[in-house]
Amino acid sequence: MENLKSLSLICNILVVITIISMSLGDSSVLQPNDAEFIAKMCKQTPYPSFCLQSLQAYPQSSSADAKGLALIMVDVIKAKITDAVDKINQLLPGSSGEDKKSLGGCLKIYKLLLEFIPGIVYSIANSEDYVDVAFYEEGTIFSEAKSCEARFSAGKSPLTSENSGVNNAAQVGKAITKIAFNITTG
Repeated sequence: MENLKSLSLICNILVVITIISMSLGDSSVLQPNDAEFIAKMCKQTPYPSFCLQSLQAYPQSSSADAKGLALIMVDVIKAKITDAVDKINQLLPGSSGEDKKSLGGCLKIYKLLLEFIPGIVYSIANSEDYVDVAFYEEGTIFSEAKSCEARFSAGKSPLTSENSGVNNAAQVGKAITKIAFNITTG
């Protein structure tokens, strides 16, 4: 019985490899549904490991094209911003003075960014031109994450992990969106 399971597994792997090889042909262009598509996309981002981990957490990424991956990254960005908002809301009641002021400023920034998410999704899903999704190009999301971090004394931010997560997700999202719209990254 165990040998039969092993043989079945090997056959399934061979079938998958054959299908992938046939779909790749002689083309070096990235194709959705390619087993290595996500890894190839992530290698073109500033944070390949973060990218891979983030996209693999979404089952729909395995069948997504480049625009689909860009949309998934918007979900990742939204989740990271929401994590930051949740952390701020936990910290605010016990804070005072400059920390309370800094946390409040970060909360305003992140709540505002959450309001932009539907527009980003709409632009990526419905645009043929990267200019229409220039929100990334201006660096708004990751510059705001850095701005939040800078509100605190060096090394004293209680949001370093969350700010880094937002920054990394935004950088990866920007890179994948550029790829989706065939814009040279760099």
